[in-house]
This record gives sequence, structure tokens and C-alpha cells, in this order.
Amino acid sequence: MALSLAWIVLLGMLFHSVFRKIGLPGLLGLLLLGVLGGPYGFNFIDEQVIEISADLRKVALIVILLRAGLGIKRETLNQVGVNALKLSFIPCVMEGMAIMAAAYYFFHYSFLEAGMLGFIIAAVSPAVIVPSMLRFIETGKGEKKGIPTMILAGASLDDVVAITFLTAFIGIYGGSQVAFWQQFLSIPIAIITGLILGLAVAMILIMFFNRLDIRNTKKTLMLVGAGILMTGIEDALQSLLPVASLIGIMFVGFILLERKPDVASALSSKMNKVWVLAEIILFTMVGAVVNIPLALEAGLTGMILIGLGLAARSIGVFFSLSGKFFSARERLFCVVAYTPKATVQAAVGALPLAAGAPMGEEILAFAVLAIVLTAPVGAWLIQWGGESLLEGKQ
Repeated sequence: MALSLAWIVLLGMLFHSVFRKIGLPGLLGLLLLGVLGGPYGFNFIDEQVIEISADLRKVALIVILLRAGLGIKRETLNQVGVNALKLSFIPCVMEGMAIMAAAYYFFHYSFLEAGMLGFIIAAVSPAVIVPSMLRFIETGKGEKKGIPTMILAGASLDDVVAITFLTAFIGIYGGSQVAFWQQFLSIPIAIITGLILGLAVAMILIMFFNRLDIRNTKKTLMLVGAGILMTGIEDALQSLLPVASLIGIMFVGFILLERKPDVASALSSKMNKVWVLAEIILFTMVGAVVNIPLALEAGLTGMILIGLGLAARSIGVFFSLSGKFFSARERLFCVVAYTPKATVQAAVGALPLAAGAPMGEEILAFAVLAIVLTAPVGAWLIQWGGESLLEGKQ
């Protein structure tokens, strides 16, 4: 396993650099490396690494969400808060419902299976979106109107919405007596409990930082460890109380920036260094679990459903940002920024199959196809859109 990790790191840096040099996002090189090295490619990544890939992806995602939280300023969040909430809900629901309706009426899925498919595909990928938004925040692209911060917050909440709907459909399919409206109500509850958890963890960390004279490197390790613990708390409370731990993790960074700006600045710098390794692990592992033959089986039907869903999402984004505050170019950027799908589909694509749904294997194939089609194209479109559609620092 150690040898595989060494190859992933060394080749990851090479692939990342080569793709950056030819003007493409470095994460595309990492995704390609994962596909080539995974069990559906040349299979040089050790099976033990593949087995723990979900945990590795989770840790890397925690790092990028902490980076995001440490970069969100209160005034920017106040400026974009309402729009971020609209972006977190309207596009996701429109995409999920569009795919659900098409699968039910035209492709003969049952109502519940169509719902599962719709909201598996509907979730966007914070792992792809957040790093790009942080880069734009650092360079000042779109920051006059807080566009990267708005998308950063909206994309994380988007996943809460999609996974809640998916959980509802799977629960009903499995014979759960929980009513759909109760599942729907769990969305705001999960967000609130996630924020409360994030606030509690942040205050505990601040207390430690105030009382203990420790280096910033150790503070960074404590921060990452706290983030991992928060996801464990979410898992432990899953059957009792919904908790959006990823939102809470971002909120930890936000509170630290509010209460201890000097410490937050130092931790942000350290977290940027941690991200060098975390990025390689995250996107290589996402690529490694992509089953290309299964994606090809999804064929034309999968492409139609995914294209229809993206069209509905795009309309939802435009609707969410209606008015004169955002220009047409800025709204177009938000559309392309909400394109990529990867981490959620890789994590939950097999749940309908595990639940015994007859169309479970086909749903998994569509989930894989969504990653293959949208992650590379979406990553490139975000890079292009940030440079071409957003205004820089004034």
C-alpha cells in the first residue's frame, strides 16, 4: 500500500504539472491518473488503497472545506447569503425533478427509482468547485459581488438538499414509515444542527488555542482532526438527528476567521500546503473508482437524462439570480460553475443497488457516466469562465 501511495503522489505531481502547462486544470490530470491506475485501468493502485479510498476522499474534502471556511469574510457572506440559499435549493430541485420526470414518463422507471436517480445525479461536486472558487477569491476574480463565495456556500448546501431527497426515496422504497414531508423538514434541521456543531467545535478550538502555546502546524492538525470527528458525529447521529457536518466544517473556519483573524490567516497558509497532498489524493481516488465500462453501458439514455438535468439546473441558476444585480456574463459563469459532478455520485451511486432496486445497476451506470461527462468538462469550463466572464480586482 505504501508503494502505491508513493506512485500516486509522484505521478500525481507530474500529471498535475503537465496539465497546467498545457492550459488545462491540474485536477483533470489527477482524474486521468486515477482512471489509469484504478481497477478499471492498468490496476497499479493497490487494492487496499482502493478499499480506503472513501476515507481518503473524506479527509481531503475536509481540508478543502476548512480552507473555504477560513477564506469566507462576514461582509461577503452577508452580501451573497440570500442568493447562496436560492442557489443551494432551486437548481438542485429543478434538476432532480426533471430527471425524475423523464425517467418515470419516458424510460419506464418506477416513481421511487426515478426519484433516486434524479437526486443522485442532481448533486454537484464541492471537491471540484471549491478549489476553483478559492483560487478566484485569492486572485480577486468576481469578488466585487462575492460570486465565488456565493457559489462556494451554495454548492455545499446543494449536496445537503440532494442527499436528503435521495435518503427520502430510498427510505420509502425500503419500507420506512417516515413521511416525505418529515424528510423534507430535515433539510433546515440538518443545516442548523451542522452550524451549531461547527460553532461548538470552533469555540472549543479557540479555547485551546488561547490557553495552550502550540505551533500553527499542530493547530492545523487539530483543525483537521476536529473536522474528521465532526463527520463521525454525523454518522453516529444519523438515525436520531440529521446533521450537515460539511456545512459545520466550513463554519468552523468562518468562526475562527471572525474571532481569531491572525490565527485563521496562519492556519489558512498551512492548510494551503496540506492541500498540495490532499488534492492529489482526492482526485486520484475519485478517478480510481470510476468504472469506465459501466459508464459506456449507460449509453445514449444516460446522456439524454444528464443533459436534460443540466438544462433544468441551468434554468434554475438563472432563475435564482434574476434581477439586475448580476450581469448576463456573471450568471453564465454561475451556470458553468454548477456543472461538475463527482464525489457525491461516487459515494452514493450504488445505494439503490444495495437497497435492492431492480434498476439499481443502471442507476449506478448513470452516476458513473455523470462523473465522466461533467467533472472534466465542468472543471475546464470553470477555469475558462473565471478568466473570461468574471471581473478582476478594480
